[in-house]
Amino acid sequence: MLLIIAILALSLLKYFEIGPFINLSWWWISGLMLFAFICFEYIERMLGLDKQSNAHEELDKIRKERVAKAFERKK
Repeated sequence: MLLIIAILALSLLKYFEIGPFINLSWWWISGLMLFAFICFEYIERMLGLDKQSNAHEELDKIRKERVAKAFERKK
């Protein structure tokens, strides 16, 4: 997420020609965009980081089912 914020900030600073970013080449920003794409599409999948959120959702679902069964037994 920080990478995307950095890309957005650099793009805005370059577009509005603020400070030392006037001389910054668009190739640096597009290179960061390519790096972000590679990170999010390939590196996260290789490290399994994209599946962590799914695992949390599954654990929450199991927990909610367990709580629902516990309240059904008390009735």
